[in-house]
Amino acid sequence: MRFQLLDRIDAFQPGKSLRGCKFLALGEEYLADHFPRFPVMPGVLMLQTLVEAATWLWRVTSGYKHTVIVLREVKNVKYGSFMQPGRRLDIVVEFTSETDDVATFKGKGTDDAGQQTVSASFVLHGYSLSDRGPAGIAADDRLRLHWKSCWALLSGQLKKTVE
Repeated sequence: MRFQLLDRIDAFQPGKSLRGCKFLALGEEYLADHFPRFPVMPGVLMLQTLVEAATWLWRVTSGYKHTVIVLREVKNVKYGSFMQPGRRLDIVVEFTSETDDVATFKGKGTDDAGQQTVSASFVLHGYSLSDRGPAGIAADDRLRLHWKSCWALLSGQLKKTVE
């Protein structure tokens, strides 16, 4: 499955926090199965949205040092209100701690009515493909360009090319 859940990054402070949102549309394919007569965003995808926001915060904070960031551990996951189509999921993640290749975050999501939908603490692990051998250097360069391009779109920092 290759898609991004986070639709927009509204604000961030490198090394501290990031705020973003996800607009849940009825046309999202996973809603057809979860549940057909009462479509709601699966809890695991709400959690994934928190994780995505944290990876963006870590990438920007570290200057895209790690081209690959994976989820290592999740603790204290709590779910609240259902996220139904037509609603906005507001996300806030905060840096808790960081070592060279591991970062800890806490995050929470609320719907556009202010009801909490998800909260969790989690640990991410980052690495670069070049750490695994010289063949990874070119792949790392391509990934950094890709992540920077995605960041520009999500954060609204894309330069206008056509007037």
